[in-house]
Amino acid sequence: MKLIVQIPCYNESETLPEVVAGIPRTVEGVDRVEILVVDDGSGDGTADVARALGVDHVVRNASNVGLARSFQRGIDACLRLGADVIVNTDGDHQYPGAAIPALIAPILRGEADVVVGDRQPHRSPHFSGSKRWLQRLGSGIVRSMSGVQVADAVSGFRAYSRAAALQMNVITTFSYTTETLIHAGRNGIHVASVPIETNAPTRPSRLFESVPAFLGKQAVTMVRSFTMYRPLRAFILLAAIMLALGVMPIVRFLYFFALGQGDGHVQSLVLGAMFFTVGCMTLVIALLGDTIATNRQLMEATLQRVKQLEYAAHETGRGPSRVVGFEPVHRERSDWVAAGDAGTYAHGSNEV
Repeated sequence: MKLIVQIPCYNESETLPEVVAGIPRTVEGVDRVEILVVDDGSGDGTADVARALGVDHVVRNASNVGLARSFQRGIDACLRLGADVIVNTDGDHQYPGAAIPALIAPILRGEADVVVGDRQPHRSPHFSGSKRWLQRLGSGIVRSMSGVQVADAVSGFRAYSRAAALQMNVITTFSYTTETLIHAGRNGIHVASVPIETNAPTRPSRLFESVPAFLGKQAVTMVRSFTMYRPLRAFILLAAIMLALGVMPIVRFLYFFALGQGDGHVQSLVLGAMFFTVGCMTLVIALLGDTIATNRQLMEATLQRVKQLEYAAHETGRGPSRVVGFEPVHRERSDWVAAGDAGTYAHGSNEV
């Protein structure tokens, strides 16, 4: 049983030593614990600090591509390295490494495939009153959209079984937290929550400039994920509203028409016909979206199978030894960077 703790970082050279020091190297029920740092194009030498700290693997993005993409690349690297359980934590030292054994316990017991660390905002001294209210509101919306019961939907302290990680495909470029929960709910992945304490903030969040900006980006992510994974439910509701708005003016016109007063109420007929037409079009979109979502499920199942074969071949040495699409920076070193916007660094003998 191998556990890999991945740490997405962007200019976290100051806090990374505390994060790494807090990660337990021995966990009951786990044979091996490894640490993987995802350096998202940092300019402060985060990758060099990670190597000096003796972490097992470092994945480097040649440029800053954002938290969501860095998270997905870290997950892919962990799977390629043969992880049975993957823990994601932040590089700003918000989450205590000592909570990792409790976080992965439901997975080791076979009770869940995804475990979210509940920061308990209602009692945490690090959350303001407005932040607590917004967290409750956001988590409630995510629970409604996903059908997954989690208390802290935007917590980044999470554990994934290998089976759950193989099914994840993050599309958004902002934050993976809400999208992965909606995806888990759609695929019937069992999600559990574990209460955790948090450390005092070390710096302001770099994920967003302000609360309104954060709310706007999260709203777009949730709506996009919901319509992508549950289009029939999303568009049927919208179609029903449009059809109801169309029927009411039409019924009103028919009422006056039956009384012989239809000439003065043609506007109701026009308005009702417009809404009714939009409702019918939305209903067609709902059916087409459901068909596309079904095809997406088939493609995801195929991709999952391809990943299983690829990673199994890599672990047994029958597959390619290096990542396709990556070019060497230094021929004499195991230093690798992508030809595009992401890359990877092979630390020691472990090539990611």
